[in-house]
Amino acid sequence: MNRAEIQQTVLRVLGRIAPEADLASLPEDAPLREELEIDSMDFLNFAIGLHDALGVDIPEADYEKLASVRSCVDYLAARVRP
Repeated sequence: MNRAEIQQTVLRVLGRIAPEADLASLPEDAPLREELEIDSMDFLNFAIGLHDALGVDIPEADYEKLASVRSCVDYLAARVRP
C-alpha cells in the first residue's frame, strides 16, 4: 500500500468519524482534534477504524503521532504491510 492509498484510507475513516467535515479542504498538517472538533471518544474510534482498515496495531502511547493527516500517513506508512 502506498502513501496515497494510506491517505485515502485515513480520510475515509475520518469521514466516518466527522461526516460533516469538509475533508477535501483539510490541510495535511492541521491538528485533527482541533480542526474537526473530535473528542477523545471520536479519536479512539478513529484509531480503531485505522486498525480495522489497515491491520496496524496503534498503541495508546502512539496516539499523539496521529495528530494530522500527514503525521497519520507517516506513522502508518512505516507500519503497513506491503
